Amino acid sequence: MTTTQTSPTKNTSSSFTHYLHSLSQTPQRLRKRMLATWTPDHELNQVRLRSGADMKRKLQWYDLIALGIGGMLGVGVFVTTGPVARSIAGPSVFISYIIAGVSALLSSLCYTEFSVQIPVAGGAFSYLRVTFGEFVGYFAGANILMEYVLSNAAVARTFTDYLCRTLGENDATCWRIEVEGLMKGYNMLDFPAVALVLLLTLCLCHSTKESSILNLIMTVFHVVFFGFIVIAGFYNGSGKNLVRPAGLAPFGVKGVLKGAARVYFSYIGYDSVSTMAEEIQNPSKSLPIGIVGSMVIVSLLYCLMALSLCIMVPYNEISEKASFSVVFEKIGWKWASNLVGAGASLGIVASLLVAMLGQARYLCVIARSHLVPSWLAKVHPSTGTPLNATLFLAGHWAWEATYTITQKKKILLSFIDSELTSHF
Repeated sequence: MTTTQTSPTKNTSSSFTHYLHSLSQTPQRLRKRMLATWTPDHELNQVRLRSGADMKRKLQWYDLIALGIGGMLGVGVFVTTGPVARSIAGPSVFISYIIAGVSALLSSLCYTEFSVQIPVAGGAFSYLRVTFGEFVGYFAGANILMEYVLSNAAVARTFTDYLCRTLGENDATCWRIEVEGLMKGYNMLDFPAVALVLLLTLCLCHSTKESSILNLIMTVFHVVFFGFIVIAGFYNGSGKNLVRPAGLAPFGVKGVLKGAARVYFSYIGYDSVSTMAEEIQNPSKSLPIGIVGSMVIVSLLYCLMALSLCIMVPYNEISEKASFSVVFEKIGWKWASNLVGAGASLGIVASLLVAMLGQARYLCVIARSHLVPSWLAKVHPSTGTPLNATLFLAGHWAWEATYTITQKKKILLSFIDSELTSHF
């Protein structure tokens, strides 16, 4: 019997040749992968199986409305309304909110249509992946993840500021720890923000339904708080302030449109509802109600908030910083300024919870496509939540929230403002 032995040198040469051949095929394979599109059936059935277990379908339409409201009703209206009313749109800032609300509503209708046809947790990433291919989907998904990581960290740090003011502390940095040796601007450690992120992470890892109930409770109190501001504004205000000292639109139509571009930032967050598609009992019915319903309610609240602010005092007397608190002090309701801080703190927690909820599902679905490590796509069999993705992102949120990133936030906000203004 004769045994044929292969020379090691020949094997090495053959392997190297095979490697070079595979390497030469990389451009074609990359082009094919970048332009490859998937059918909704493939996305719903085959790709979803890569998570190992299914997410539990427990959410109803009212859960989605609360999640949408919680995601949008953060501190945006408190931050943007004052500066826009004072320097950009004047008393017609409520018209700017109407225009921005209509624009956001049209965008939410697009999300509604896609989420009904492709009820998966990937949101915009899945829609673009099915329509334009993996490269466009991954590019959009990566940008969304980066936006959420940076904004969540900034929002968590803002929670510390508002909580300090609520408890009567004038210095917002009193709860932060200064560390010598670190670069200025990064040397104030914010452990309350880290604690908030970790507590919300534990809630999200435990159950989506329980997280939704927590958000529902916070959202109810937050809407009541908004209602108080609106009622107080109309009770103490005068319609004459809307036309003093230079009319309803002192900066003209251009100012109204520019103001709409600025206040549109307050509506960001409605896309998080579409990432809940795999956890809804009746997606085709509940998703349209949840997305559109939350958008209409938030638009109404924003317009009434802006109108009540401009009714209380003339637009040229509105402070650009802490506008609602300052206005309440001017009318003699100093105690209400602390209430504004408490309501804003509650809104921050709700918006942060919804943002963290949506971001983990974005990362989970991106991992199903093998565009990031596949272990991030795993869904825990007992809790039905994307546990690995949630914990991975929580580490990034906590790390970013620990350090003061003042200059980065200024640069980011100024970039967002210029981009929104030029786009609108």
